[in-house]
Amino acid sequence: MEMQMDDPNLSVINDPQSLNHKISAIRNAGPSKLQVIADFDATLTRYWINGQRGQSSHGLLQQGNPKYDAKRQALFEYYHPLEFSPTIPLEEKTKLMEEWWGKTHGLLIEGGLTYDAIKNSVASANIAFRDGVVELFEFLEETDVPVLIFSAGLEDIIEEVLRQKVYRSFKNIKVVSNQMVFDNCGHLVSFKGKLIHSLNKNEHALGMAAPLHDQTDDIDSPVTDNASMKQRTNVLLLGDHIGDLGMSDGLNYENRISVGFLNDNIEKNLESYRNAFDIVYLSCFVLQNDAPMWGVLKLATQLCSTELD
Repeated sequence: MEMQMDDPNLSVINDPQSLNHKISAIRNAGPSKLQVIADFDATLTRYWINGQRGQSSHGLLQQGNPKYDAKRQALFEYYHPLEFSPTIPLEEKTKLMEEWWGKTHGLLIEGGLTYDAIKNSVASANIAFRDGVVELFEFLEETDVPVLIFSAGLEDIIEEVLRQKVYRSFKNIKVVSNQMVFDNCGHLVSFKGKLIHSLNKNEHALGMAAPLHDQTDDIDSPVTDNASMKQRTNVLLLGDHIGDLGMSDGLNYENRISVGFLNDNIEKNLESYRNAFDIVYLSCFVLQNDAPMWGVLKLATQLCSTELD
């Protein structure tokens, strides 16, 4: 195991030799064979913001109905500790997450959520991207590497966060998340597609992906279709939960480099994270600082380099 200090954050590499081999193989194949698959909450976004926990794409939502906001908060307080418990078996934990997401979605419909409430919630939310995320998106767009943002959150909220916090769209980004259906008056009436929670994300849901620019003015930008994604058999995967490794399950990849962001319960979870991911970035709990995305940007630059070994 190798540990590297990127002040003030620590990165852990469990098998440097294996990682270097993957880097060489992906670089030699070229950027045209590479795709990035990334979780959203607490991976692209910050876990800590100004000494407080950053909000998730689910957690930031205020329905404008205090009764139902309180009900969803009660569900969070019950289920969230179970999500990251190191003692609950995966099968049991998966059932608990299905319960949590299903109950939450039911409350959103019953409580009369509107799209205007989503816009207002994002505008006032305590949510921000990790340092270096926008620069990573820009680099990947310049090198024509597609990015699949795979989230157990809510697609409409993620797209609104990108609009309000990044102020631009990226032609190479697709979002796969839980999809809402609104009526003509902007009221939520249902969800469509398979329920995606934190432990069942996988590449089979690629068909649900909706390019962000389909809902912006950037309608003339090329769309990365599912077939071309399948041809990109080298993967850079970013997540903050071991379950995020399943995001590439449906892809017949040749090489995968996995990067994990360990945000909390570091002492309890470091062993399992370093055995699961090729690289682990640790948040500094004492300083309440997130690991930035600069290390991933450096890695992506290596992977897209035209210089051969």
